[in-house]
Amino acid sequence: MNSRLFAAFAAPVVAVSVSACGINSVPASEEVAKAKWADVQAAYQRRANLIPNLVATAKGAAASEGKILSDVTEARANATRINVSPEQLSDPAAMARFNEAQARLSASIIPLQRLQEQYPQLQSQANFQTLMSQLEGTENRINIAIRDYNEAVRDYNTRIRTFPDMIGAKLVHGAKPLVPYQATTPNADTAPTVDFGK
Repeated sequence: MNSRLFAAFAAPVVAVSVSACGINSVPASEEVAKAKWADVQAAYQRRANLIPNLVATAKGAAASEGKILSDVTEARANATRINVSPEQLSDPAAMARFNEAQARLSASIIPLQRLQEQYPQLQSQANFQTLMSQLEGTENRINIAIRDYNEAVRDYNTRIRTFPDMIGAKLVHGAKPLVPYQATTPNADTAPTVDFGK
């Protein structure tokens, strides 16, 4: 009788303990992080899709600036070749390669924006203005997607390292920390000096 009574009380305690050990919350957090990474990739793909239209529009008005346009096209091609699958989110080297390719593409867009200033007839083209506006909006989407991804990674990494979820994370799921997105542009943390005297 005592053993039945003990079992009746022990079963709910064990069930609550197991459910509090990250059995469900760890994979749920991992899936959120993977979904946020897909959002980052979608934003980068949107940018990659806009660039050929910008280049084609700019070519018509600035044929002599071919190097800028070819640099942007080449950087876009390189950036779209490197992808990080959800399974690679815990691989720092894969994340670094992806981040570096995207940083090169971002850097190549700056001269294209300057080209707009050098050619007033280009600025007056409604298509170019619309595409530049879409590109700026896409850059904002990329920043938001990266922020959301990093928040999801932080939540997941915290969950797999804290009690009681760490029990289920390590024993049941073999969870590994995910790599947050980090800027790869050299000196990105240093504000540039603006000198109008040149």
